[in-house]
Amino acid sequence: MKNVILTLIIFIFSINVSSGQNPTVGQELIINNPNSTQYRYIDFPKLNTLVKRGKLANYKSVYGNEVIIDEVVTEDSGDVYVILKKKDGSKFFGYLTSVKANYSKALDSEELMGK
Repeated sequence: MKNVILTLIIFIFSINVSSGQNPTVGQELIINNPNSTQYRYIDFPKLNTLVKRGKLANYKSVYGNEVIIDEVVTEDSGDVYVILKKKDGSKFFGYLTSVKANYSKALDSEELMGK
């Protein structure tokens, strides 16, 4: 009987912990350095596109930026995407007002970090 109760308590606790990763509009996040040369789960433009627009071919200008979740989109496949805007109201790379990111994968890969 103790094992059944203990298993039930652990199950309920794990459900509560996993539901804590639901994004909300207005939640603040910080953009971290990518693990590779490009971001995989945040839809920033490719480096050659930045060069064509006269920008430097790197993502250093977005490292450490504070962003706010503007919109939460749930796909049919179950993936949760968020639309991010800069907290200070400026644009990413001087021309993008918002970017789309896969919320759970970006948090797991530490491209985004909760504030």
